[in-house]
Amino acid sequence: MASSDSEPGGTGYRPRIALTTYYQEGSWGVWSSVAAIVPGAYVEAVAAAGGTPLLLPPVGTDPGVLELVDGLVVIGGVDVDPRFYGAERHELTASQPSRDEHDLALTRAALERGVPLFAICRGAQVLNVALGGTLIQHLPDVNENAARYQPGPGRYGEVEFATEPGSRCRELLGETAWSPCYHHQALETVAEGLVVTARAADGTVEAVETTEGGWTLGVQFHPEENRKDPRLFEGFVRVAHGYARARRDRPGETGRAEHALQREDTRIP
Repeated sequence: MASSDSEPGGTGYRPRIALTTYYQEGSWGVWSSVAAIVPGAYVEAVAAAGGTPLLLPPVGTDPGVLELVDGLVVIGGVDVDPRFYGAERHELTASQPSRDEHDLALTRAALERGVPLFAICRGAQVLNVALGGTLIQHLPDVNENAARYQPGPGRYGEVEFATEPGSRCRELLGETAWSPCYHHQALETVAEGLVVTARAADGTVEAVETTEGGWTLGVQFHPEENRKDPRLFEGFVRVAHGYARARRDRPGETGRAEHALQREDTRIP
């Protein structure tokens, strides 16, 4: 099927990447009010990797909007409310349940449709909870070294981690890598359907991937803050481009059938 350079799947096409957002107090000019907010690092990372960022605020949630995009990024933010995974609230857990409902609905819809999914920090926790997993609500309670992951308000820590052979992380990052991080929570019981593909030296889960279906990667760290290493975003946008091409060539089919193509597109030349 012939297509122009800028049509979905064409060489000049920029995949449409949806990003979840905060919804809280913000300011601009002389104004201060509730606003849909995304830290610029996320949209800049998507754009630099060749994608077109589209924002999905947690108001008027409609998972059907994923039919219009080529990939979904579930961004970081506040803690997932423990009621969504059947736990009592820790005194240091801070949540926004309406945002949880939005992010969980979009995550489940992306998984069902096979839409490429990149889940970052809180997003990785949402992914795990969406599939039935649980979370450690405060890592320093169980890991005396974990304070370094969140060294102070508004200060990113750093985490080094090792990747698993054959994983998307290994294909894109090699055997070991590092990233800025800012987490006090982490995955506890990893959900069925996910596999751990990167860990810090202290055992903290740093990445998970799906074992079947479309391309999905959840990372506990913050790759958008590492401007010098765009490999994960470039790999994700490359997969989204392949997803758009496959959807164009097979109209009416779900993304699940394109899993093999998406896996191939992530490999480093």
